[in-house]
Amino acid sequence: MHRKSAYILFLAVLAMLVIGIVMLFSTSAFAQNKHGDVYFFIRRQAVWIGIGLVLCGAAALIDYHFWQRTWWIWFLLALVALTLCFVPHIGLRINGSRRWVGWGQIGFQPSELAKIAAVFFLAAWFSRYEKESAGVLLGFALPLAITALLLALILCEVDLGTTVLLGATAFVVMFVAGANPILLGSVAFAGLGAILVLATQMAERMGRLAAFLDPERFKQDAGLQQMQALLAWGSGGMEGLGLGNGRQKMLYLPYAHTDFIFPIIGEELGLRVSLLVIFLFVVIIVCGMMIALHAKDRFGLLLGCGIVSLLTLQAAVNIGVTTSLLPNKGLPLPFISYGGSNLVACLFGIGLLLNIYRQAVLEPQKNRIPLHARVTPRI
Repeated sequence: MHRKSAYILFLAVLAMLVIGIVMLFSTSAFAQNKHGDVYFFIRRQAVWIGIGLVLCGAAALIDYHFWQRTWWIWFLLALVALTLCFVPHIGLRINGSRRWVGWGQIGFQPSELAKIAAVFFLAAWFSRYEKESAGVLLGFALPLAITALLLALILCEVDLGTTVLLGATAFVVMFVAGANPILLGSVAFAGLGAILVLATQMAERMGRLAAFLDPERFKQDAGLQQMQALLAWGSGGMEGLGLGNGRQKMLYLPYAHTDFIFPIIGEELGLRVSLLVIFLFVVIIVCGMMIALHAKDRFGLLLGCGIVSLLTLQAAVNIGVTTSLLPNKGLPLPFISYGGSNLVACLFGIGLLLNIYRQAVLEPQKNRIPLHARVTPRI
């Protein structure tokens, strides 16, 4: 399995890219802001796929230890980019949030860079301070405080979903690295409670929480998306209505080509293809963790675990939201939803996994460190 894990991983990603472009072709014709061009979103997504595949190939060829040496550069760039979101005429305010930096028709979300930079930092930090991983200062307080710089800026953008995603990923990496689980659990519960309290102070977020608890009551406003998503699931059934025959994308379900593309898959292609998408994410988890566990050093192990956590936690949140298992959060479905910044970041992460795999496989067997000597007891 290990020797074929990279090939299976890449095939799973390619399959999701194909599903994504096909569903974008089906849904984007009814999307708003298409500038009078039916193929506007498809053309842009194709460009982003090309850029993402180039970066994926570059990441697969560049020695992943390069990111260990230069993590501070990407961390500083992420801080600067997140700060630019609040600069007039550079940062863009969309739907009440400042998540974008743009110039004319070109824009990106700095939080995507921040997620990768945080994983670089944590993997490099716990590789350097391996013996102190269980300590309070070097194994918990300092890495958490440094990561909190990124989390605070993302939270100020009013992007609670990405804040929770990045925080959860950081805790996964720290747990694998050997940080104190009691301290991690305590801060996790405290952070989750703080997020909930903060959400209750925001009218829009409070509306989403209320709609999650009572969707029928708020089906015309805060719960509109999730109720329409449930209608899409019910209409599709096992077989689906057929590609292009979905009804909810016809301006009934807002953002059907981005955050809520998964229910349209269920409506048009049925439960079987929906389960296939979930299976492909399971393949990414299994193959990604196999690659991480066979990394030749601690940095590769932690980097691989961080990338897999970013991809799969985001997918889990999107699927949970679109099936009404979680409150509404604006996180796209990796590799499938429309969106350039997230797509490029996800493909770059796949490239990192492929480079970890290449070095582990090409390394002579006699020089490889035994698995039990490389992996923390928690793995």
